[in-house]
Amino acid sequence: MIKTDAPLRQSLSAHVIFTRYVIFAILAGLTNLASQEIVVRSLPAAPIMVSILTGTAVGFIAKYLLDKRWIFFDGYDSHTDELRKITVYGLFGIATTLLFWGVELGFWHLWQTVEAKYFGAAIGLALGNWIKYQLDKEYVFKGTAHDAAFRLGPLSDH
Repeated sequence: MIKTDAPLRQSLSAHVIFTRYVIFAILAGLTNLASQEIVVRSLPAAPIMVSILTGTAVGFIAKYLLDKRWIFFDGYDSHTDELRKITVYGLFGIATTLLFWGVELGFWHLWQTVEAKYFGAAIGLALGNWIKYQLDKEYVFKGTAHDAAFRLGPLSDH
């Protein structure tokens, strides 16, 4: 079982975790878009869904790995455990994406302006990311160093 160093876990505040989470969400989004652009440029005749699915997969993998290591300080236990984590993480991602789309489309249908649509998107993204973090903390990476540090206080080396 691989775990990170206790001093690193002790020194991180909730503010640092929040900042990392936001930065990683932005990085994953940019990775998604860059991957889509690479597909569009290298396979111009491919259907649009090829680029969207490629970007989604690359962004998902990037975000999972960043969250696993730098947000939740999760080690590797077994193939089965990792598959469970990835599956649950992905299902929560789908659910919160549907929430995001619902809020975005709801604002569009209520006010029918581009500004309302983007305002709804911003609210949906913020809400979706907050809920996703809570779900990941509770159900995907439960019992990790992050969980112990923020529920029980600083961890000792013992």
